[in-house]
Amino acid sequence: MNIAVCVKQIPDPATPGELDPETKTLKREGKLILDDSDAYGVEMALQLVDAAGGGEVTLISMAPNDEVSGLRTALAMGAAKAVLVSDPILQGSDALSTAKVIAKSVERAGEMDLVLTATESTDGYTGTVPQQVAELLGWPSLTFAKQIETADGKVKIQRQTEAGYDIVEASLPAVVSVTAGVVEPRYPSFKGIMAA
Repeated sequence: MNIAVCVKQIPDPATPGELDPETKTLKREGKLILDDSDAYGVEMALQLVDAAGGGEVTLISMAPNDEVSGLRTALAMGAAKAVLVSDPILQGSDALSTAKVIAKSVERAGEMDLVLTATESTDGYTGTVPQQVAELLGWPSLTFAKQIETADGKVKIQRQTEAGYDIVEASLPAVVSVTAGVVEPRYPSFKGIMAA
């Protein structure tokens, strides 16, 4: 099973964010870190590949200045490879433009069975990119997954709701957004850090 995981590299939330006076967008200079919400998607993807008995996890990210610090963290967790799209023209992209770049990156990354994303990023909070990526790819979109199973060319999730959860199923390939806490992300190992 081959899974792409959309990961966002964000400014460290421990330091106060600043707006660029010219573009009125969040400054994304210096070292960026892996968005905490994306670590859940990376871990879920690694567990699904292990359960399937083979395949690999590919990271997809869009970040300025060829920044790879956050990608290295996810690679150290066990992902096989990463695709970074970095171009000054993409600075300040809206959610739809971001989704178009991610969808095209998924298509170019090779045959994928599944794309996992966070429900939303912790620096943008639009929550629309996963559904937009699914629409652009022409794949089903399953949202707010708190548990994921794959078998017989299908994906089945427990979709978190206010009253509990719904069981939702779709054919593969599909895009699934996972909630925080879906799994406990592993810590990058020393071996993984050196390999990344």
